[in-house]
Amino acid sequence: MMNEPGKSDRPVIPEKSSNKAGPVASQQPVAEGAEGRGLAKGNLLEQNASRTPSRSNAPSALERVRQAAKGDKKLRFTALLHHIYNLETLRKAYFSLRREAAPGVDGETWRHYGEGLEVKLQDLSERLKRGAYRAKPVRRVYIPKADGRQRPLGVTALEDKIVQRAAVEVLNAIYETDFLGFSYGFRPGRSPHHALDALSTGLLTRKVNWVLDLDIKGFFDGLSHTWLIKFVEHRIADRRVVRLIQKWLNAGVLEDGKHLWVENGTPQGGSASPLLANIYLHYVFDLWVQVWRRKRAHGDVIVVRFADDIVLGFQVRSDAERFREELTERFRKFQLELHPEKTRLLEFGPFAINNRRRRGEGKPETFNFLGFTHICARKRSNGMFTVLRQTMRKRLQAKLSEVKTELWRRMHLPVPEVGQWLRSVVMGHFRYYGVPMNGRALATFRFQVSRLWHRALSRRSQTGRVRWDRMGRLLHAWLPPVRIYHPYPLRRMGVTT
Repeated sequence: MMNEPGKSDRPVIPEKSSNKAGPVASQQPVAEGAEGRGLAKGNLLEQNASRTPSRSNAPSALERVRQAAKGDKKLRFTALLHHIYNLETLRKAYFSLRREAAPGVDGETWRHYGEGLEVKLQDLSERLKRGAYRAKPVRRVYIPKADGRQRPLGVTALEDKIVQRAAVEVLNAIYETDFLGFSYGFRPGRSPHHALDALSTGLLTRKVNWVLDLDIKGFFDGLSHTWLIKFVEHRIADRRVVRLIQKWLNAGVLEDGKHLWVENGTPQGGSASPLLANIYLHYVFDLWVQVWRRKRAHGDVIVVRFADDIVLGFQVRSDAERFREELTERFRKFQLELHPEKTRLLEFGPFAINNRRRRGEGKPETFNFLGFTHICARKRSNGMFTVLRQTMRKRLQAKLSEVKTELWRRMHLPVPEVGQWLRSVVMGHFRYYGVPMNGRALATFRFQVSRLWHRALSRRSQTGRVRWDRMGRLLHAWLPPVRIYHPYPLRRMGVTT
């Protein structure tokens, strides 16, 4: 079924045992062993439902994969492809895609593909089964970043999205048992706010005096295909699944009508890219830093990683400086590089305010993480140290610029239609940035949106202005009030822990 590295891939037929016996140490289903037939070359039992009513509570096929991966961290899975081309898995992957997403190079949309869906999924399943599936190039587009630069995104063809989403569903059953607790990016049941709260809790409860804000230069573009495949093969011995990943990596990019072949990187925007990035950094960074802080550090060390955004806290400055040097060398081995300007070591923590004031260096420096600026502050009630999180100024300005542009485009639409759209924009902003002690930034955003809407309505008015009493009624009717949606980090992390 699944073999350890270095052992033969020949299937092992278990000895006959009673069907009523409990699960064996390898977590294999007892029914498989009792049949004495085995499945073809390492296959897990495919059927999700049991054959008799007495086994109705039997775990699903992916749950058995998860249990096996959790039970043996060195286990290599030799038969996984049949879980990916399973029609139910493909159907679930299709319905999990965004309905209005931009089409890839094939021009196929979600709704058009849904016409005759079962026939198309059956054909896709057969092509995956016999190895005839071919990945299409990724259409590259650019979106503006908050700092004015352009971020490259890859728009994947719809069938490739379906297969990638199905593969991620299967591979997550294995890798979610391997990934470490301080990794939060693009994982089931984890969100940016879990990472933000973990960071704040660490800064408040651990002995942290220095913060190392890491920035990996061009991570998604510089990721080594060779190393990535080696890392995947630590767990995946099914050559068909490995070749499937290689097809996505080697499909190339279509930009300005030209098909470009790439030797490194994975396009941002693909369904498989976040998982592949997490696998890469799990072996390059996570496992290494876990050992480093246990054996090399002289004080407390906290780590929070969300994809390629990494923040570490250190009790001792010499630990932080030595860590940065050794990490630079380790990254170089795996073709990664720390950004020399954006990677910063700064004094941060409960003693930073007094220490810097005593040295005449002003207020402690701040750092940004997942859209929030983190600031050393003191509570008004008792003067105790706290971490103040405020909306990044660049993010706020960029969002207001988008709202302004869209308001001018929608200028002549009915007021209720524009009001409904603005409500969704403001509500979405509040739901993400609505953290404790960030109310002033939320109020600023709502006020600026109100001002932009007033200007747009005045521009289309015959009198050239809209009275503020009418504007007030519109704002009360359509824009939600400022609200804090998230609890304090210590409260949320306490419940989670």
